[in-house]
Amino acid sequence: MKIGLIDVDGHNFPNLALMKISAYHKSKGDSVEWAIPMLKYDIVYQAKVFDFSPDENTCIQCEQLIKGGTGYDLDNKLPKEIESIYPDYSLYNEKKAYGFLTRGCPRNCPFCIVGKKEGLKSYQVADLEQFWNGQKEIVLCDPNLLACKNRLELLQQLVDSKAWIDINQGLDIRFMTEDVINKIRQLKLRMLHFAWDRETDSDLILKNLVTFRKAVDYDFRKLRVYVLTNYETSFEFDLYRVYKLREMGYDPYIMIYDKAKASKKLRRLQRWVNNKFIFRTCDRFEDYIA
Repeated sequence: MKIGLIDVDGHNFPNLALMKISAYHKSKGDSVEWAIPMLKYDIVYQAKVFDFSPDENTCIQCEQLIKGGTGYDLDNKLPKEIESIYPDYSLYNEKKAYGFLTRGCPRNCPFCIVGKKEGLKSYQVADLEQFWNGQKEIVLCDPNLLACKNRLELLQQLVDSKAWIDINQGLDIRFMTEDVINKIRQLKLRMLHFAWDRETDSDLILKNLVTFRKAVDYDFRKLRVYVLTNYETSFEFDLYRVYKLREMGYDPYIMIYDKAKASKKLRRLQRWVNNKFIFRTCDRFEDYIA
């Protein structure tokens, strides 16, 4: 069969589902390529992660068109035989390894789709060797690795790889323990991401951030904390989080939930915090003139 692939979001970040689909069909002896308008295909797979990405309207001739990804709906899933296959990294000429060790998250945050899509429990779905084969860098896409009961064993797999680890969805600081900290200290990391999204659990978040900061000697630029704004928080609390994180030795990063509806003051806060040259030379937001 002749298989065509369409990455609706573009090619700036590898689409893991398409890499697995490509690997599966190549293992069956099928030819796989990026779909070219006006050519004919047996099957075309059209993948979209973000619902704001404009849909692909180019004329594609095929016997079957399959659309999938969270950009379309939360119910479509890859068949087990495709989900478990080693990705075809050559599709994007990708030198890094990408994958999930766990899926799901117990937090059920209303602004996040993970709970609805993957369930309100973090559970292991793979071992590292399922998507890694000696690459020097691993991009881990897990939504909440530390909520999984097998977290220490999975972290040890990452340690044993001796690869650089990019946990691109961040780690849930609320699940931080001494055992987890010991594993993290053994990882090769360029940056760690945490989040302080809402006032809920602030006491626990602060307590664990302090504990973690005392346990590691990382430069503050290696410790980023996402600060969600414009969602259930006041501007005063947004600013408090920024000041508190900097005081504790973390690097805050403002995320605006709905930028179109954000106030000018909040957008100024984002510019001040996220432009690190300005943030490190202008100590107070009240003194920042944009």
